[in-house]
Amino acid sequence: MTLKISTIMIVLLLFGFPMMIPLILGAAYGFYGLFGGFDRMDFMVQQMLAGIRPASLIAVPMFILAADIMTRGQSADRLIDMVMKFIGHIKGGLAVSAATACTLFGAVSGSTQATVVAVGSPLRPRMLKAGYNDSFVLALIINASDIAFLIPPSIGMIIYGVVSKTSIAELFIAGIGPGLLLLVLFSAYCIIYATVKGVPTEPKAPWRERVAAVRAAIWPLFFPVIIVGGIYGGIVSPTEAAAICVAYALFLELVIFRSLSIPDIYKISKSTGLITAVVFILVAAGTAFSWVISFAQIPQEILGAIGIDEMGPKMVLAVISIAFFVGCMFVDPIVVILVLVPIFAPVVDSVGLDKVLVGTIITLQVAIGSATPPFGCDIFTAIAIFKRPYMDVIRGIPPFTLILLGVSAALIFFPQIALFLPSLAFD
Repeated sequence: MTLKISTIMIVLLLFGFPMMIPLILGAAYGFYGLFGGFDRMDFMVQQMLAGIRPASLIAVPMFILAADIMTRGQSADRLIDMVMKFIGHIKGGLAVSAATACTLFGAVSGSTQATVVAVGSPLRPRMLKAGYNDSFVLALIINASDIAFLIPPSIGMIIYGVVSKTSIAELFIAGIGPGLLLLVLFSAYCIIYATVKGVPTEPKAPWRERVAAVRAAIWPLFFPVIIVGGIYGGIVSPTEAAAICVAYALFLELVIFRSLSIPDIYKISKSTGLITAVVFILVAAGTAFSWVISFAQIPQEILGAIGIDEMGPKMVLAVISIAFFVGCMFVDPIVVILVLVPIFAPVVDSVGLDKVLVGTIITLQVAIGSATPPFGCDIFTAIAIFKRPYMDVIRGIPPFTLILLGVSAALIFFPQIALFLPSLAFD
């Protein structure tokens, strides 16, 4: 059965079908084989509905909508302008500003692809004009957007939390440490790159302009306070924080900034609805597919073949990291989380690994794979947005990938990078 399901899915992918079709048909064939016919397809539908039933998933469309409102309004631009006023003048300041802006926007959107669009669109022309190589600029934007997948609210962490039954609030807080570490390392590399390449610096902004930029950005800066502060303080749940973010984004763009109108909100809502539909179909199909492979004992066969039962916790984390990294080089991150998390769940439990740590590492690996050739989804987002050839987009990626993999290794050997803040907040 494993070979037949794999063949069906690979053939469909090669023919260009979107990932949801191979998942659904692979699951359908699995149910057909397990029950000897199509008599129990109602059970498959039940599994699909069970996958999208958890209330925690309500946060996903909420955060997508809030991010879309910010991107099309003024909030994102105001955050970027504030960062530029403070660090744009240092060596590599434009590049450091781009990485910092990705981090700040990640604290609102939770999506790597939304961050590529929101930060890359205004900053790429300025960086090219300043003398940065386009391959470096594209690679920086693509890889710095990975921070958005770690800094709360992370859509990847929400999906992982639902699948693995792990506290989403703890996952959100755990992503802050690795996210800030990545920002520091990316900034250091940007400074080194600008120094070696002799990239000129921007004029230093006077304090009058800096104060004005902070005043302009003060309203959008409350987004991280709402999300992190509200969850950290035990005031709101992640789902409630998502709902508040939408209301706050609407208040800013409609009332305070007056950058959007009611018809604009209607268009943004339609866009969010389409994205949400795709995400929830993937979640539903992935849940049914995961049930099939679990019932058929496929995970046990695969993991038994590599001898994972005899490995220690650190080796198990290394295997998990490699599996998710490679998977997201070829397939949508949400699909990889839905399919692989149930496969590794028994091993994670048997060796006593912290599910929050595992979730943080998985989220980072998913983000890295999304920005890694050959088929990382962020690469194709950049190709579509910036109209650049595939080779130009991926040429500057390797140094950033090495930094990301270095942080992944650090999480395995020094788990407190991720677990320190959750231990303060929830113990």
